[in-house]
Amino acid sequence: MSLNNQSASYKTVFKVSPSIIWLSSLFIGMLAAIPKILLINITLTELAVDASIAFTFSLVVWYTNLYNLPKFTSQPADNSFFNRKLLFSLLIGIVVMIVLVLTHMLIFPRYKFQSMMLMYQFRGILINLTIYMFLHLLYHSYSSQLMGIELERTKADNLGAQFELLKQQVNPHFLFNSLSTLKSMIEIGDPHSADFINQLSDFYRFTLEKRKSDLISLAEELNILEAYTYLLKARFEDGIDLNITIDNNYQQSYIPPFTLQLLLENCIKHNIVSLEQPLPIRLYISGDSLVIENKLQLRKKSEFSTEMGLENINQRYIHLISKKVEIESGTTSFKVKLPIIYERPNY
Repeated sequence: MSLNNQSASYKTVFKVSPSIIWLSSLFIGMLAAIPKILLINITLTELAVDASIAFTFSLVVWYTNLYNLPKFTSQPADNSFFNRKLLFSLLIGIVVMIVLVLTHMLIFPRYKFQSMMLMYQFRGILINLTIYMFLHLLYHSYSSQLMGIELERTKADNLGAQFELLKQQVNPHFLFNSLSTLKSMIEIGDPHSADFINQLSDFYRFTLEKRKSDLISLAEELNILEAYTYLLKARFEDGIDLNITIDNNYQQSYIPPFTLQLLLENCIKHNIVSLEQPLPIRLYISGDSLVIENKLQLRKKSEFSTEMGLENINQRYIHLISKKVEIESGTTSFKVKLPIIYERPNY
């Protein structure tokens, strides 16, 4: 059976392969003629005529029920089995069977079809119910699949919108703090002012170039993190002690863009960062995880956190590779373990 998806007026169209319809109708026609074989003096012509009635009837019932689906009507889908569509199908079937038998009576008068009208009607009702039940189950199974796919698509779109907002967020105070730092550097004639401007430019260029990507290489992500860290160090100086130990073999693995930047920002947001009490942060590989770990030196008045950032990153990994982000909060350190993505997922 073929269930084809086709975009038409933003709707997915349910179809059954014509070959299935015709082959199943032919099978029903042959099956319906089997009882006649038991009769004495039955001819092949009479068997063929009898089978042709069931075959033609099955074709009509197939297409009647198909065209009675919501795809071709303005009526909403009815999930119940016994409904008006079934009654309509049975009534149409009775009329069609009468027409077929009368037609065969005119073409083959010697076979006395009129004496078997009730038998043909009973057979037609059974054929009709069988086809209707099969199509009913198939259609509603298909509709359930579409609803599941649409739900996942909506969930993914919503998650993508949240992540897009998260990527563009870059802490509302970050740009203000960066510009304030730059102003101070220029006022005191700091020779690193030009480098700071270049790094700030690189960081926002990365933001514009990569913000629409679902995944980028770890090498690109580390370039973004390098620019971001440079800007932070201009403000906190040696208050940030970032140590990155990642083998080159992992540089071409993949990661959602700005994940490390957001996690680094999270470290600074909740911990004391100062020259007197530097914040050690490590970025390394452990097994099949990329780990960012920071020493816990929590602020007395930490910024309010909705934990949306960590949960959103977690949901992105679940959506992309069906794996969760692991979070380990101990008494002295806080770790976030990101599953390494070795291949870009196919959609």
